[in-house]
Amino acid sequence: MDRDYRVVSYGTALTGSRLFRVRSAVTAVGGVITGIGDASGIGYTGQALSVTYGGTADGLRAAVTGALQHQPTDSDGTSAGTEGGARGHSRTTLSVPCDAGTAVVPAPVFGPGRKLLIMDVDSTLIKQEVIELLAAYAGKEIDVAEVTERAMRGELDFAESLHARVATLAGLPASVIDAAGRSIELSEGAEVLVDAFLNAGHHVAAVSGGFTQLLRPLARRLKLTYAGANLLEIVDGTLTGRVTGPVVDRAAKERALRQWAANAGIPLERTIAVGDGANDIDMVSASGFGVAFRAKPALREVASATVDMPFLDVVRHFAGL
Repeated sequence: MDRDYRVVSYGTALTGSRLFRVRSAVTAVGGVITGIGDASGIGYTGQALSVTYGGTADGLRAAVTGALQHQPTDSDGTSAGTEGGARGHSRTTLSVPCDAGTAVVPAPVFGPGRKLLIMDVDSTLIKQEVIELLAAYAGKEIDVAEVTERAMRGELDFAESLHARVATLAGLPASVIDAAGRSIELSEGAEVLVDAFLNAGHHVAAVSGGFTQLLRPLARRLKLTYAGANLLEIVDGTLTGRVTGPVVDRAAKERALRQWAANAGIPLERTIAVGDGANDIDMVSASGFGVAFRAKPALREVASATVDMPFLDVVRHFAGL
């Protein structure tokens, strides 16, 4: 029985030869291309193939992967890089020009029905790590950045690393939260992505290992459906260096995905999760389609697709928006 797929190619230096190899790979394994659409945005170009294929998404992805692996450079001489991400918890490496990528998207993600897009915040929805913005006021940004990097690579337990980093903030006035909030920059295309989902009637959520006091105004600004993060403890207008309540770690992020999807009556197969670090692994793995955005190797291993260019709104093309 044939199934419907969406094969999306994207990149800032996307070449005709790469698109040709993707199309050839699809037809070589018996896939039928029923339509070709645009998947471009500001700063990048893209192409989306509507495909019917009798096999699984993993099988179609493997065919595309193989075709791209056997060509180390494109016809224009662009050097190849690597692209990770394979649904089914295995690593796939593609030879790609610059930051180009190709995603094989199953029908529930782009077909009829309401969807849930859930995103990590630090270095995904926004460009910065908020703990580092706050730590700058304590003169601890370098130390905190090193611990953050190790935690995102999965080398440290996230909860332990969070407590250690937050402890450096003890004694700072609570006013630094507002100051740090003014420094936050959304990732390129973030507003386009959120608006595309909301305007289509879908739900959008953000879950963060950062802090509620910084996420809350951002969630209001973007009109997010759901948002969750850690809560910084403040006593008498001063940060205590502690968080209150359960830590939002990788397990909590997965629980948020499942809970918010259930609340909205959306099956997991129609959820899309986007993140960049090891603490996003459980959420990305549990979702219907997981995206590793400019991500650490540990997350790339389990993602359905990777996005290595800085434009977050490419994710809308996976949902056909």
